[in-house]
Amino acid sequence: MLRLLSHFRTSDRFADALRVLLAMLGAALYGMQTQQPHLMIGLLLGVIAAALAETEDAWLRRLQALLGTLLCFLIAAFVVEALFTQPLAFAAALTLGSFLLVMLGAASPRYATIASATLLLAVYTMIGMDQPGANALPIWHEPLLLVAGAAWYGLFAMAWSVLFVQHPVRQALARLYATLGDYLDAKAQLFEPVRDLPVPTLRARLAQINGDVVEALNGCRLTLIDRLDRRRPHAALERSLSLYLAAQDIHERASSSHYPYQELAQAFFHSDVMFRAQRVMRGLAQACRQRAADERVGAAFRWSDELDESIRELREAVTRHRAGPESAPPELLQALDRLIDNLHHLMRRIACAEAPDAEDADRSLHDPTPSGPIEALRRIRTQLTPTSARFRHALRLSLAMLIGYLVLRLIHPGQGYWILLTVMLVCQPSHGATRQRVLQRIGGTFVGLLAGWALLTLFPDPRAQLAWTVAGGVLFFVTRYRRYLVATAAVTAFVLLAFNQIGNGFELIVPRMLDTLLGGAIAVAVTLLVLPDWRERELGTLYAELLRAQAGYLEAIVAQYASGKRDDLPYRRARRDAHEADAELSAHLGHARSDPAGQRADADLTLRLLAASQELLGHLSALGAHRPTSPVPDTARAIPTQGSALAARMHALADGSSMNDQDRSDAGQSVVSTDETMPAEQRVALTQLRLLREQLPVLEELYRHTRSNAR
Repeated sequence: MLRLLSHFRTSDRFADALRVLLAMLGAALYGMQTQQPHLMIGLLLGVIAAALAETEDAWLRRLQALLGTLLCFLIAAFVVEALFTQPLAFAAALTLGSFLLVMLGAASPRYATIASATLLLAVYTMIGMDQPGANALPIWHEPLLLVAGAAWYGLFAMAWSVLFVQHPVRQALARLYATLGDYLDAKAQLFEPVRDLPVPTLRARLAQINGDVVEALNGCRLTLIDRLDRRRPHAALERSLSLYLAAQDIHERASSSHYPYQELAQAFFHSDVMFRAQRVMRGLAQACRQRAADERVGAAFRWSDELDESIRELREAVTRHRAGPESAPPELLQALDRLIDNLHHLMRRIACAEAPDAEDADRSLHDPTPSGPIEALRRIRTQLTPTSARFRHALRLSLAMLIGYLVLRLIHPGQGYWILLTVMLVCQPSHGATRQRVLQRIGGTFVGLLAGWALLTLFPDPRAQLAWTVAGGVLFFVTRYRRYLVATAAVTAFVLLAFNQIGNGFELIVPRMLDTLLGGAIAVAVTLLVLPDWRERELGTLYAELLRAQAGYLEAIVAQYASGKRDDLPYRRARRDAHEADAELSAHLGHARSDPAGQRADADLTLRLLAASQELLGHLSALGAHRPTSPVPDTARAIPTQGSALAARMHALADGSSMNDQDRSDAGQSVVSTDETMPAEQRVALTQLRLLREQLPVLEELYRHTRSNAR
């Protein structure tokens, strides 16, 4: 039991759960003291909506977000109240409002969170209006009750943020380093010294985890930005910023590929070198996880000397192999040397991540929040096109909400607004994700109804039911991101127990199951038939954007071979854009394969696309990881020149320009010849440029395949 409590306390959801618990207890106690359970239900629903709209900001921006959220909640609730008895006007407002709220999320992630919670609160208002006796209440009653619950949670959460300023930052950093540990573990699998290593499959898995790392990096950056804004950061924030910048560097070095893994496995098949490199990589992954665990509880990170010994033993193994009678070719040995150097720098970066790096002179962060209303409108306007995934999702959701409303008016006019709640919660941007969410929703609803029936039967005392109601709400918040079926079961039981306080919860069991089935069927049908993603043939567009982002990354890298290494903001943005493009392509291919029509797509092409993207990113990362601290000499000026030419070739491929015969004949040639007299940084740069150039025919072939699928 103590171990379970300790694990829960160190969880990144602990603070959220505790805030929700205390806020719900306050609302429940108020309902008990006033003996007005209908007030308690409205307050509890307001608490849930506000908690879902919460962002990890410092108290000032959190206050601004809270005021904006409450205003959106109030407007949405009053619109529902005013139009509730006018079906035509209500249907029009529901459709238009759903579309606008989804499109509002194009402005920034914060807007998207608030917009989603606003739509949820609007449905809560409908459910409240649909209860017996609601028509006799004044028009302001339900909106103010829901907004009061939201305000109570918002003020509570804001006070929490003032008292525990560093907690969100620590949790964001912990999530980031934990995902880096997962990435390093997945990368270690590529070091298996076997002849038939399934590199494309392993790279596809690596691409999926890379998406998690990109998401964690972006989340951590957003958490830091507001706390660093407009003031000089204190020591704790400086340390957090150093950890974040170190994580970016760790990510780049972990992404590096110094030579094709199959050739390394073949060359060192009879040696223990690859096993030792894999052991070091897994030790680095464990170090990242240990740093994450220490960060969650605010403990000091302690480095283990075992990794230093592992690196030393790896170097000795390479030295013995080099001196042996069957030594690998010099180029492979040089690649192995660069790999060991990279592992050594990774080790030092993880060990000393808190210390500001000399290359982090520019410690500014890019804020994705729009600078004002004009910028927000511009972002929304650029998404108003059928080629935009957000636009298609907004159109599908608004249409699904309209159909759901028509269905409830035709066959289930009383207590039927749970259909709309199901539609809103399960309708996802892709059909595959919607189908998965519907199955989880149906399973969770069944389990929750069964649990609710058991609790109502075993605990007839209203006070005991109230305690279970609060417990169900807290469990929902703990599991809503990672265990959606459990979260659905918890919130379903919460609803049964809560509404039993003002009526008969047993009467809700069958209608709730029916509403869930109807809402899920509507959502699945709409995402299947209305602008389905696999028919939009976005793959070619996404692949072109990937090539442009990778070319931009290459340009930023080779520019620093001419000027010297500096992890400034433009370089970090170019690197982030490249990883985000890779993550977006990986996510799109994952969604396509989960769709019924997407499963008919060429599975081999999917693996080749992911493998090519990861290989390209790996060679670029290696080129970036080994940037020289000072400009290369005049004798090596061909490096930035040839790098810029390769970037231009990638831009041309993205624009649909095919390679000519000379390009193809040059693709397998070394960009510039190397020799042993060159400095190590120049040799690794030339090797990476050659490997990148050899990728050009592969990139062109894959691009032709993606374009042919679009026709």
